[in-house]
Amino acid sequence: MTPLDPTVKSLLIDPYGTYAELRAEAPVQRIVGPDGLPVWLVTRYPDVRQALADPRLALDRAHAAPGNYRGFALPPALDANLLNMDPPDHTRIRRLVAQAFTPRRMAALRAPIERVAEQLLDAVEDTAGPSRRVDLLARYAAPLPITVICDLLGVPEDDRHDFRAWTDTLITPDPDRPEQARDAVRAMLAFFTGLIGRKRAEPADDLLSDLIAVRDEQDRLSEEELTSLAFLILFAGYENTVHLIANAVVALLTHPEQLATLRAEPELVAGAVEEFARFDGPAPLAIRRFPREDVTIGGVTVPAGETVLLSLASANRDPEQFGEPDRLDLRRRENGHLALGHGIHYCLGAPLARMETALAITALLRRFPALALGVPAEQLRHRPTMRARGLLELPVRF
Repeated sequence: MTPLDPTVKSLLIDPYGTYAELRAEAPVQRIVGPDGLPVWLVTRYPDVRQALADPRLALDRAHAAPGNYRGFALPPALDANLLNMDPPDHTRIRRLVAQAFTPRRMAALRAPIERVAEQLLDAVEDTAGPSRRVDLLARYAAPLPITVICDLLGVPEDDRHDFRAWTDTLITPDPDRPEQARDAVRAMLAFFTGLIGRKRAEPADDLLSDLIAVRDEQDRLSEEELTSLAFLILFAGYENTVHLIANAVVALLTHPEQLATLRAEPELVAGAVEEFARFDGPAPLAIRRFPREDVTIGGVTVPAGETVLLSLASANRDPEQFGEPDRLDLRRRENGHLALGHGIHYCLGAPLARMETALAITALLRRFPALALGVPAEQLRHRPTMRARGLLELPVRF
C-alpha cells in the first residue's frame, strides 16, 4: 500500500486542526491524494464558494488530463449520474428529479418521518435493556434515513438491509480487499436493474415509478441515466443524512450548554440544523472538479485537467467568514455554510436532509431527557476516509 501523504494523514487524524493550518499557510496547495495521484486542495471560504459555482471547473471526468485521475470505477449503468455531469445534461436531469423534493412533497413526508422516528425510538428502548445503552448509529441515525429514502423511491423493506451493507462498503472500501467494493457494485447494479424491471411491470405511487414513466413515455432519460439516478438518490440520500444526524447528536452531547438551550427552546431546531451542518457536516469535500482551462484560485494557477478538491469542512470553519468558527452556537445568525454545496450542484436533497435531521433530533431529545455519550468523546471512532465525516458507531446511554 502506498504511504499516505503527510497532509492526508493529518486530515484523517485531526481534520479541523489541519485545515486551520492549511488556511493560514497554504490555502491552495498540491498534495498527493489517498489514491497516490496529485490533487489541488482548496481550503478558504471565499475560494471554495467561488470555485463551487465556477463553470470552468467541470465534474465530467472527460476533462481530466490523461493519468491524472483514477477514482472509483462504476459500471456505465450506475455512472451516468449528476455527480459526473455538467450542463446541459446536468440541467435536464436535475429538473426531472427536482419533483421529488418540492415543498409540497416534503410537507407530505413530515408525518411519515415523525412516525418512523417514534417507531425506531420504541425499538431503541426495547433493545437497550437494563443497561440503557445502545449504538444510536445502528439503531436510529442510520435506519431512519434509509427508511425514508427507500419509501420515497419505492424500495421493498426486505431489500433495505442489503443496501445498507453495500453502501457502507462503498463509503469506506478496504484497500486490502478491493474485491469487496467490486462485489458491492455488482450487487447494487443487479438490485437496481431488477427493481426497475418490477416497477415497470407493476408501477406504484413512488418516485422510481414516476422516473420510469419519464423514461418510457417521454423519452427524457436514457436507461443508464435512469438506473444511475435511482442509485444516486438512494446512495446520497442515505449517506449524507445518517452522518448529519449522528454528528449533530455528538455535537450536542459534547456541548451541554447548547444541548440545554435546545431542550429549553425546541423551536430553535431549524437554525440548529444549519449550525450542525456548518460545525461538523457530513461531507468534508465537494465532488472533485477538473478545470477546462488553466484557472486561478486564491492567487494560484491550477492547470487544466488536474484534480481539484474543495474543502467544505475547512470553508465552514474559516474565521474570516464565521466568528468563533470552532464554537458550536445554535443561535448563530449569519450562517452561509457550504456543507450542502453552492451553485448549480447544490445538494438536491437538502430540504429532505434538513427536515429529517430536525425531526430526528427533536424526537430523540423529547424521548430521552438523560441522553449522554456511552464512551468519552475522544474514544468515538470515525470512518478512516476523507470522503465522509461519519462515525463507525455511536454508543449512548439514556
